[in-house]
Amino acid sequence: MTGVDLSSEQLISALRLPAEATVGQRVPKKILAENLTSRGTATSADRKLLQEQIDEITWVAALKPTNAGIPEYQDEVRSYLELTVLSVRLRQGGQLDTNPAKTSASVARLAELVHRSIPYPVLLVLDGGARLYLSLVHIRWAQKEAEKFVLDGDLIQGVFVRNGPAAASVMDAGTVNAFINAMDLSKQPRTDLLTLYQGWMDTLSAWQAAAATGRFECVSPQQATARRAALRRCHELDVQISSLRAAASKEKQMASQVAANLEIKALMAERQQAVNSL
Repeated sequence: MTGVDLSSEQLISALRLPAEATVGQRVPKKILAENLTSRGTATSADRKLLQEQIDEITWVAALKPTNAGIPEYQDEVRSYLELTVLSVRLRQGGQLDTNPAKTSASVARLAELVHRSIPYPVLLVLDGGARLYLSLVHIRWAQKEAEKFVLDGDLIQGVFVRNGPAAASVMDAGTVNAFINAMDLSKQPRTDLLTLYQGWMDTLSAWQAAAATGRFECVSPQQATARRAALRRCHELDVQISSLRAAASKEKQMASQVAANLEIKALMAERQQAVNSL
């Protein structure tokens, strides 16, 4: 497997958004920091992360019923009046991510901060030079604070490794192309802006599943829900296995090493079952 030549512009272009939705404006970093501070959801370390690791933010597009022909969605839980597409260029040499196939904690936190700072569902593209990241997460109204929103559920994130010395990608070009084609707006559900956003999330989940199975396959909404649960379980097991391996490497008693290895083997078998369900 190799990396792919994929720019943030190409990824966004593949969405085939209507020209009427284009915004094309730069967003000052201080606005994001101010939004987070006003909501009390950012620490000084978070504000430092935004300031030091983000080079430029571009508000690419705003999808609305008037320019996309897709109805808004509102109920007592959430209000999706528009969807925002943002492109963030990260500063080079920041070493935010050292694993080519996964999103590091720092990149994940940076993406979460951007999502928290925007009062709309965001399709977020982060350009880290050697890697591209795509991130989506639902939002909902805060339960006890009027007019305030919170993130609803886990961030769904994908990593795209570009050609180069770090291109130890688990994807081939055909898989990448299949994903990009599937993200096309015309191939997503258009009942309302909520179903559109969920469709993009399900497509990104299919990309995550392909990292484990080697095949890209879009599934029904019901199957996508089960797939996300299986992906979440794979992640939980990966954390447990990594922790056990680290502990086993420090264990000096043979019996304890054997017990740890048996536990690791059992967890790996459970992980394979989760992968098989993807």
